[in-house]
Amino acid sequence: MKTVEMISEGTNYSAVSVGKMDELREHKLVLGPGRVIDGKVFVGQKLKATGAEMSFQYLAAGEGSSFLHTHKTHEELYIIVKGTGEYQVDGNVFPIAEGSIVRVAPNGKRGLKNSGDCEMVMICLQYKGESFGKEDSPSNDGVILKGEVKW
Repeated sequence: MKTVEMISEGTNYSAVSVGKMDELREHKLVLGPGRVIDGKVFVGQKLKATGAEMSFQYLAAGEGSSFLHTHKTHEELYIIVKGTGEYQVDGNVFPIAEGSIVRVAPNGKRGLKNSGDCEMVMICLQYKGESFGKEDSPSNDGVILKGEVKW
């Protein structure tokens, strides 16, 4: 079983690797006895993230969610990196493909399926719903600093 590896960390950062995207299938998410999701890995705790969770998932051709789910407070962004499929929210099913991004509110009943003929790679970001305001826009929150970038 593959694990998340720490690349580097310091006072104000941490960097990890899940490995090559074509090796995501080697990760296993254990949800409980008899309930394992092959090809899914969460990285938020290893990154020491304090405002969001992030996962990577690999789905083989024809593979899909085995259950619908909701969240208590987390909104999710699903980013399709590779492949094609279908996404279901509240009974509505629509096509997704590389470059698709799906936002689902906490109460949305969701699931996805790789309906293509090759593997699908997906990134999911979870964060507390209704937590961003106007003051959180990139132009309001970002601060450009003086100083040299060292490469």
